[in-house]
Amino acid sequence: MIRFRDARREDVAAILALLADDALGAQRETAPLETYLAAFDRMAAAPGMLLIVGEQEGRVVATYQLAILPGLSLRAATRALVEAVRVASDLRSQGIGADLMADAEARARAAGATLIQLTTHRSRKRAHRFYERLGFTASHIGYKRALD
Repeated sequence: MIRFRDARREDVAAILALLADDALGAQRETAPLETYLAAFDRMAAAPGMLLIVGEQEGRVVATYQLAILPGLSLRAATRALVEAVRVASDLRSQGIGADLMADAEARARAAGATLIQLTTHRSRKRAHRFYERLGFTASHIGYKRALD
């Protein structure tokens, strides 16, 4: 049984291991632990920002970030943005991802969101199929630009 809860500072190393547990993440998550701990502290202090972990038998096996975004568009809709979704590679295809997204949706609804959205890297074809099975549609094209 998996239990979802707010992440704690002592979970950061386990979350990093999940984020780095694929080809993309292994290239991206290379900063010193102190950098991630400082980011965790900023997230914990930000209103509407949640970092969630899924715990199974004392082990952090899943994570996601949820941002609640009040807005004016779509009749002043509050949106929920899901990011950094990960499930431990040895536990994939066992329903944990579906449970994780159900948890995210429940938290989004509780925060007053009327729309939940996410982005995923274009190379993550399995993830695309997973989100589509959950009822998400690929309705937009996303862009990003580094500010370094």
